[in-house]
Amino acid sequence: MVAVGEKAPEFKSRNQDGSPFELSSLRGHPFVLYFYPKADTPGCTIESKGFRDDYAKLRSHRVQVVGVSVDDCPDQKAFAEKYGLPFTLVADHSKEVSKTYGVLSPQGYARRVSFLVDADGKVVEIVDSSSPGPHLERARARFLKG
Repeated sequence: MVAVGEKAPEFKSRNQDGSPFELSSLRGHPFVLYFYPKADTPGCTIESKGFRDDYAKLRSHRVQVVGVSVDDCPDQKAFAEKYGLPFTLVADHSKEVSKTYGVLSPQGYARRVSFLVDADGKVVEIVDSSSPGPHLERARARFLKG
């Protein structure tokens, strides 16, 4: 798995609309890169809605949020529309992004892992918990202080 202190590995994929997405588009801004097992399942919905509810506060601190799962673009789009998710969801249907970050489970899903990344692209904290709560709590503590 990518470690604290390392640069967040670059990747190119598609977002929920099928448009190209490159991690480098976030350069110069801190961001939360959160991996989740499957769109529109209970824990993933709680986590995503939590980031949605904090999104305006995070953006006021220039923090971006990007969610990643191995779902395809139509599933990601339906998930984003159903819950009004205002941030990018990456469709990692090839599982390459999850493999690159070391979060692909033996079952073929991304494990619930969040990478908190500074404006220089360096991973400053990793949250590895099957529960959605700690991911939101750590992102708030890291990026919404002050």
